[in-house]
Amino acid sequence: MSRIRFGWSEVSLVPDRPISLAGEFFERVTSEVETPITVTTLAVEEDGEQAFFCSCDLEGVGRDLCLRVRARVGEQNKEIDTDKIMLHAVHIHNSYVYEQAEGGVRAYEGGTLGVIRDYMPADCTYIPQITSTDCIQPDEARDILVERIARSVLEAYDHLDEGGFAQGFGRVAVGMNRRATYSDGSARMWGDADRATFVSLEGGCDSGMELLYIYDKSGKMTGVVANIACPAQIMEQRSVISADYWGKVKILLREKHGADFKLLGLVSPAGDQCPRDLIRWVEPETPIKDPNVTRIDPKERFADPSMFDVKGTWKAGRRIYNEIESEMEEIGTVFTEGNLAHVVKHLHLPLRRVTDAEAAEAARVLKEALKDKKTLDYKDSAELYVYAGTLKRYESQEIFETVDTEVHAIRLGRVAFVTCPFELFLDFGNQIRARSAATQTFEIQLCCGALGYLPTEKAEKGGHYSAYISSGYVGHEGGDILVRESLELIDGFFKK
Repeated sequence: MSRIRFGWSEVSLVPDRPISLAGEFFERVTSEVETPITVTTLAVEEDGEQAFFCSCDLEGVGRDLCLRVRARVGEQNKEIDTDKIMLHAVHIHNSYVYEQAEGGVRAYEGGTLGVIRDYMPADCTYIPQITSTDCIQPDEARDILVERIARSVLEAYDHLDEGGFAQGFGRVAVGMNRRATYSDGSARMWGDADRATFVSLEGGCDSGMELLYIYDKSGKMTGVVANIACPAQIMEQRSVISADYWGKVKILLREKHGADFKLLGLVSPAGDQCPRDLIRWVEPETPIKDPNVTRIDPKERFADPSMFDVKGTWKAGRRIYNEIESEMEEIGTVFTEGNLAHVVKHLHLPLRRVTDAEAAEAARVLKEALKDKKTLDYKDSAELYVYAGTLKRYESQEIFETVDTEVHAIRLGRVAFVTCPFELFLDFGNQIRARSAATQTFEIQLCCGALGYLPTEKAEKGGHYSAYISSGYVGHEGGDILVRESLELIDGFFKK
C-alpha cells in the first residue's frame, strides 16, 4: 500500500464589486469586507482513491453549482475523479447571491415571492430595501464561484504529496439550540424565553469538536480539519462580507503557525443550532431587521457579547482556536496510511407533502392578508412565505414524489466522513455519530446540495420557521431513512 497524499489550496472569493448578500428576508448589497471569504480545499489520495473536501464561505452550494464545478475541473484535469468533489457551505449569510439552475422539485418551486405576487391586488407594489443594480448579478456571481472553486480543487490536486494525519477531539461552547417551546405545544425559532409560557428549548446541543491534523512528509503540520455543530451565522444580519467566526479562527491560527497554515472548517448537522443563547439573551449592539427575532423590553444579561456582531465572532473564534491549540498537546499517532475509501450514493427521499386542508388554509390566509394591501416589503414576505411555500409544495407534489439526495461516505483510517445536503437537525446527526462503526465520525451538512431544513417529528409538531413545510423538502420520515443509509455506508467500511 502506498503512503497517503494530501494537498491544500485556498482561493479568495472576495469580489471586486458590490454583491447582493444571501440569506435573510431583506435585501442587502455591499462591497465592505469585514473578513475575507474563501474556498479551502483539502485533497486526499491513496492507491487511486480520491476525496476533495471544499469548504466554501457561502450560504449554500446547490447541486447546479456542484455540477458546474465538477465539469470545469474535468475539462482541465482528466486524472481527477470529479464525482469525488464535495462542496460544503458553512452557511454564512454574508456572501454571494448567485444563480441556481437547480433540477427537480427545487427548480419547480423556486422562490415564494412569485406566489405572493399572484395574490397581490393589481395596484399593490413590493418595495425592496435596496433598489441598486450596480452590483454583480447572480449569473455573473455563479460564474465567478465556478471558476474560483474549480481552481481551488485543481491547485489542491497539484499540491498532493505524501503526508500523514492525526486524530484530535475537543469541546467548544459555540452551538446552542435555537427553538423555544411553549406550554401550548408550539415552538418558535429564535423564540423569546422570557415568557411565563416558556417551557424549554426543543432540543440539545453538541459541544464536541472533531479534529484532524494534517502533516507533510517532513512531519510539519500544514493544517487542521475542524467539525462543529453550529452554522457560521453570527454576522448574518449585518450588511458586510464576512467569513464569520471561521475567519477569526483562521486569523488566530496563522498568527501562531504562519500564513500558509490551512483551516478546513466543516459544519455538522445543526439545523436547529445557532451561536446564540436564548436563555441568557444578549441584545444586538444595533437594531436588526429579522421579524422573527423580537424581544419586548429585554432584560440586561451579563453573558457572552452580542452574537449578532463582530465581538461575538471573535469570542466564538477564540474558543475554537484555543481548543484546537490545546488538543495539539494531546496528539498521538500520526498515520501515513489511511485505507482511503470513498462511496457516493444517491438516495431518493420522500418529498414532504401538504394536505388539502393545509393548502386551502394557506390560500385563505394569503387572500385575507393581501386583499387591501397597497405596498409590501420584506416583513410581509417573511410573514407570508410559509403560506406561499405551502401552496408551491401542493402544486409540486402532483409532479414529484421524491427528492434526489447526494450522500458521500469516506473512510480515512479509523475515521469516517459522511455528508448530506440539508440543514439537518442535530438529533439525526447524533443518531449517526452514536451508532457509527468508526472511532470518530465527521459529519458535513449542506454538502453537494442545498435542500433546506430537515426537522425532527417533534419540531414539525411545534411548527414555525425551520420546521414549516416551506422550510425544506424532506420531513422526519426522510430523516430516518437518511440515518439508516448513512450508517450502512459507514458500516460497510469497517465490517467487511
